[in-house]
Amino acid sequence: MPEEILPHIYIIEVPLPGSPLKATNSYVIKDGGRSLVIDTGWNHEDCMTALTSGLRECGVDLQQTDFLITHLHADHSGLVAALATDKSKVYLSHGDAAVIRSSTVQGFWERETDFARRHGFSPEELERVMGSHPGRRYSARERLDYSTLKDGDTIGAGDYLFEVIETPGHTEGHICLYEREKKVLISGDHVLGDITPNISLWSDRRNPLREYLASLDKVYGLDVELVLPGHRSLIRDHRGRIDELRRHHRARLDEVLSILESGGQNVFRVASQMNWDIDCESWESFPVAQKWFAFGEAAAHLKYLEEEGRVMRDTDAHEPVFFIAQGS
Repeated sequence: MPEEILPHIYIIEVPLPGSPLKATNSYVIKDGGRSLVIDTGWNHEDCMTALTSGLRECGVDLQQTDFLITHLHADHSGLVAALATDKSKVYLSHGDAAVIRSSTVQGFWERETDFARRHGFSPEELERVMGSHPGRRYSARERLDYSTLKDGDTIGAGDYLFEVIETPGHTEGHICLYEREKKVLISGDHVLGDITPNISLWSDRRNPLREYLASLDKVYGLDVELVLPGHRSLIRDHRGRIDELRRHHRARLDEVLSILESGGQNVFRVASQMNWDIDCESWESFPVAQKWFAFGEAAAHLKYLEEEGRVMRDTDAHEPVFFIAQGS
């Protein structure tokens, strides 16, 4: 059931069956004229049922509704192609729209699996990942003509005027929306309260953890009284939560360095020794999709440490690529 959390802003919890995330928070701004829906959930029957039911309860007419997607991941974008009408604008960042436009679905996953294979993921487990990964199974099936956004653009909805803030890290083109007068931040997966955003690396050309930490700095100084995140609980102390997220990643970096004290290891092996908040007795019992996310996060932290000069690649190793602590 939708809940009005601010005047004319409603939250609809869209379930994500079988996911540790539990649900995506879809926000609806309905204040006369056109409605704006922010994020949608997977392209999945349960998500469609929950979201369309919630939109009906809010009195939303899809013929008079626009959509804004904070980032390209399927749990935020999966349903937008099914819901948007020929009268809808669909907003997405310039950065994430460029990723979508430059990739075929098959080519996108081939590049990611090739990166994972080169860094220690076995072919057998990669095959299982491709059969079970929710981002692959529940993404939008159609390409859209996006209205692209960049830093500093504004989006009006009812009595709200949101400023677009580019916050790369979780994805290359992730954006937040800031309502300066009302001191509200719609944070997507940039700042989450009960869980930490997954910061993953799937290409040697990026340093997503460096991007993410810089993006945290970017929103830290904003005057915010309420954060509306993409998952779980609303946040009332955004600076306190950002401080916690910074400490979390510092601890992760120290953990990776500690693991490498025993010698050079590939990304998959490093990930298998890190501590993860998953209810499994061992790494071997992890669902393979969760191994994928853990691997990506380990890769991001190793990349950050490599560019800091604290770890280096073992030039004698070929594939899988090994990393060693600097000075080892």
